[in-house]
This record gives sequence, structure tokens and C-alpha cells, in this order.
Amino acid sequence: MSDAHADTLLPSERMREQALDGEVTQIHRGQRYAAEGDRFDIDGEQFEVVEVAERTLGDLTDEDARAEGARDLDHYKQILRMSHDEFEWDDDSEIVRHRFERV
Repeated sequence: MSDAHADTLLPSERMREQALDGEVTQIHRGQRYAAEGDRFDIDGEQFEVVEVAERTLGDLTDEDARAEGARDLDHYKQILRMSHDEFEWDDDSEIVRHRFERV
């Protein structure tokens, strides 16, 4: 177990606030940013990464989108397009899910 950095794993202040509120419990990233058992801190609150799994964009569901603070998968796709220049959704694109819980 080691320390992860909250702003690396959760790159926006909004997402960190949503994690504190319990609205965000996972994030998918283009690569692995933490390992299972790593801990990170947001405003004095400790979180632990409980699962790291390789997936594809095509694996994502409405449930995944809600766990990342979106209303549904379509809303999640809109957020990604707005956040990343020239983003194109490709079901075969490899991503990494980082699921975490408050300790």
C-alpha cells in the first residue's frame, strides 16, 4: 500500500468534491494511476482504492457513469467530449477503472 495523489486520480475539483459527497466512487482513466490498497486524501478525508481493473469504453454502463457523477452513459460521453479535445468514443479503447471507498 502506498499513497496516491487525489488530484492525479481525480483531476478536477468538482470530482474531488463529488467523492467527498459520496457521489463519485470510481473513475476510468487512460492508464493506471493507482494500485489496489493505495490511499489518498481529500480535505483530510482518507480514501482507499479497492479495485483497479482494465476495461474498454464499450464495457461502460449507465451504472458506471453514475458512479462517476454523470446521469447516464450518454451524459458521461458528453462530459468526455467537452473535457478532451478531439475525443472520439471507440468501444475498443482500453481504459482502467479505479474504484475507491472512504476509509
